[in-house]
Amino acid sequence: MTSPLVKNNATFTTLYLCPAMKPILFLISLLISSNLLSQKVDSIPVALGWAKNSVNTVVFRKNSLTTWKQTQFIAFYDEEQFLVIGKRQLNSSKWIFQKSPYKGNAGDAHNSISIMADGKGFLHVAWNHHNTPLQYCKSISPGSIVLGEKMAMTGQFEASVTYPEFYKMPSGDLLFLYRDGESGKGNLIINSYNVRSEKWSQIQSLLIDGEGQRNAYWQAAVDDRGYFHLSWVWRESADVASNHDLCYAFSRDGGLSWEKSTGEKYNLPITAATAEYACVIPQKSELINQTSMYVLDGIPIIASYWREPNLLFHSIISSILKMASGNSSNPFIDSLHLV
Repeated sequence: MTSPLVKNNATFTTLYLCPAMKPILFLISLLISSNLLSQKVDSIPVALGWAKNSVNTVVFRKNSLTTWKQTQFIAFYDEEQFLVIGKRQLNSSKWIFQKSPYKGNAGDAHNSISIMADGKGFLHVAWNHHNTPLQYCKSISPGSIVLGEKMAMTGQFEASVTYPEFYKMPSGDLLFLYRDGESGKGNLIINSYNVRSEKWSQIQSLLIDGEGQRNAYWQAAVDDRGYFHLSWVWRESADVASNHDLCYAFSRDGGLSWEKSTGEKYNLPITAATAEYACVIPQKSELINQTSMYVLDGIPIIASYWREPNLLFHSIISSILKMASGNSSNPFIDSLHLV
C-alpha cells in the first residue's frame, strides 16, 4: 500500500512492503541500481587493523578509500591505534603501507579516519575527532603516503570538531564538512580547498544553525554536474531518541549558496523553521542519524530507517528523493519498508 504526504507543494509517497513482498523490494532495487549491480566486485585483502569496535568501518567515514589517477589510497588504525596509510595501483592487489607517527583513540568509534586525494594528488587526512581539536595533515607530495606535519585549515572553529568529511569537486577542489560543538547543540561548518593555491578557506561558518537547541546530523553527495546535495535529521539533545524529520538542500556553486528542491533560495543559516522537510518524522521513531547519500542520474538517493507509527515491526527504509529531469519542482520520497 502507499501513503502520500503533501507538504510545501511537494508530494512524498511512502510504499509499505510486507515480508511476503521481499522479491518486489529486490526487483525495485535492481531497477534503481542495475548499472551498479552489473559491475563485477572483487575482494582484495589489505592488512590487519584495529577490530575491537567499528571505528575503521563506520558509515560516516568520508572516505575510507580514495583514488587519484591509477593510485588508490586507504587509511586505518592498526592494533596499536596508529594511523596507517596504504596505497596500491588499480591493476594490482599489492599494497604498500606507511605507519604514520600519529595515533587516535580508536576505542571511541566516533574517531574515524577520513581521507581524500585532491586534483593534484595530495592526500588529505583528518582523524580522531569527537568534540576535540582539529587533527589534519596532508601528504608531503602528490601520490605519497608519507604525511606531513599537523596543521590548521583556517584557524576558525577548530576547537570542537566531530564527523570530518571530505568531498572532491569536479575541479579537483575539496570541501570539508564537520560539526562544530556538541551533540544536540552544534553547527555545520564547510571549508573549501583551492587546489591551485593549495589553501583552505571557510565558506560556511553557520550553514545549518541549531540555534543552541539542536544540531543537524547530515549526509552529503556531489553529482556529475558538481552540485552538492545535503540531507539531514535534527537532534534535540544528546539522546538519539530525539532524532526527527528528514530535511534537504543543494548547492550549485560549491557550497556558497543553497536552494530547496523547488529552486527556492535559502536565506542562510538554515534553521528548523526555514528548512525544507522532505519527510516529517516525529521524535522517538527510532530514526537513525548519519547514513548515506548518493546521486544517480541527477536523482539524490538517501538511505535511512525509522519506525512508522502503529507498525508492529521495525522497518529498513530506502528513501529516494527524486527530482524529475528538467522539473525540480516535483520531488517525492519513496520509502521501501521491510522487516
